[in-house]
Amino acid sequence: MELRGSKKTVTTQEPAIVLDNVSIELGGRSILRDMSMTINAGEFVVVLGPNGAGKSTLLKLLLGLIKPAGGTVRVLGQQPRTGNRAIGYAPQHRTLEVELALRARDLVGLGLDGHRWGIGWPSKQRDAKVNQALKEVDALRFAEAPVGQLSGGEQQRLLIAQALLSDPQLLLLDEPLSNLDIAHQQEIVSVVAEVSRARNVTVLLVAHDINPLLPVVDRVIYIANGQSMIGKPDEVITSEQLSRLYGVPVEVVHALDRIFVVGAEI
Repeated sequence: MELRGSKKTVTTQEPAIVLDNVSIELGGRSILRDMSMTINAGEFVVVLGPNGAGKSTLLKLLLGLIKPAGGTVRVLGQQPRTGNRAIGYAPQHRTLEVELALRARDLVGLGLDGHRWGIGWPSKQRDAKVNQALKEVDALRFAEAPVGQLSGGEQQRLLIAQALLSDPQLLLLDEPLSNLDIAHQQEIVSVVAEVSRARNVTVLLVAHDINPLLPVVDRVIYIANGQSMIGKPDEVITSEQLSRLYGVPVEVVHALDRIFVVGAEI
């Protein structure tokens, strides 16, 4: 699917995320230092950086699961708190076992009542909500299938659908493209871009490779060595800027409509 030109018009409402000189420490180790940025409502932002740089930690901060060591954080106009239904979250996932007989629609339904024991009680309202989320991620066709028999891309669609059930204003996706081939990566990017545009929801997506996301991304956050930078891809992913972040020479090469970073583990 051709996605170029599919980005939304960013609205002028209150920013979705504001970080002011935020630092994060875990186990006595500094993860992020003096991070300041504003993410506007409706933006599609990708978080990049090497393993262990703090990409997933940033999502945990926004979810209220950890506290900053310094600075202030505002998410949707408030301090972060756990259980905020205005935030949809799809964590990193591993392919589920083939023996798992749970139906696809039941896995999605856990986004409504997974905090209670067992599968939620059926109701017309609940079914309609689940069906709408499945439709938005183009998963109705395998809604009755056992989750363990679905591909990694199909399972990822279900996790995104689950995150949509609370009608979030902010969608946090932790490496939804990992372990997928190029075709399935493009499918998931298409799904997230369409959901973002249709719902006007802000998206913060953690990834290792910017290339599948270039047609839809508004800005990128790049994290390395405890430092961060935010801007458009062509402003941030440059030899000069990444060399400064990593503290070693890094070369950014543009070829075949793709971006390659040489000299750094990304």
